[in-house]
Amino acid sequence: MTDLDRADKAIITALQDNARLTNVELADRVGLSPSACLRRVNILEKAGVISGYHAQI
Repeated sequence: MTDLDRADKAIITALQDNARLTNVELADRVGLSPSACLRRVNILEKAGVISGYHAQI
């Protein structure tokens, strides 16, 4: 998956800023419904674009 649209990029940016956002908070930040946001996150995870969530010290 290499064709990231505005919403995908917004999701990635928001998760880079705070990976602990709930799906509802994430959806609100990127301007999507919670169900559409969750679907996109799942697609990004399956495609390997999002490969994990971790703390960086």
